[in-house]
Amino acid sequence: MTFSILVRDPETGFLGAAAATGNLCVGGWVLRGDARVGLSASQGHMPSTLWGEDVLLAMGRGLNAKSAVSEVVNADSARGKRQLLALDRDSDGAVFSGDENLPVVSEIIASNCVVAGNMLENRSVINACHFGFASSHGPLESRLLNALKQASDAGGDARGLQSAAILVVSEVAPPVDLRVDYSDTPLTDLGRLIQRAKGEKYALWRSTLPTRKNPLGEI
Repeated sequence: MTFSILVRDPETGFLGAAAATGNLCVGGWVLRGDARVGLSASQGHMPSTLWGEDVLLAMGRGLNAKSAVSEVVNADSARGKRQLLALDRDSDGAVFSGDENLPVVSEIIASNCVVAGNMLENRSVINACHFGFASSHGPLESRLLNALKQASDAGGDARGLQSAAILVVSEVAPPVDLRVDYSDTPLTDLGRLIQRAKGEKYALWRSTLPTRKNPLGEI
């Protein structure tokens, strides 16, 4: 039903996530992030938002992504219907894909990156998503959008797309949390949001806001 990518930019330390689905509100349902801990994407045939939150809490207690995913998954008897991705601050990634998710189900764990999806048109979707990010350059948001576009061009969600989202978190900058909750062209609309967020007036205002490293912001 959904494909997602979680990444850490080794040059900046920024953490970024993106997701798209043939259902509503993928950003609110799937993506979670904390700059101090890592990222998660909880999706699947019967997704649990609790999984996405609990795996961040587990990583916050010091577990790596693999151990945190195992802890969350093993506690849920309905895990067969769910899929969970996690990426910790050390760039270690993990994925659980329950065997009751609707095919096609696929996943990749690579350096600084985790990609996975379910109810995909074909297995090449996840490869295309990974390649779309790895082969692109520029701002993290633009690279994540390219990953979603490449995945969509490879077949994407078997039902088509209705929503898309990008989340970027860092201790030195305010979060970027852009969501298209319902659209016939969610990736196009998400691209427009990215361009607006890059606009000089918005970017200048955003630069004055509090961050983890500067909690008072510009006074």
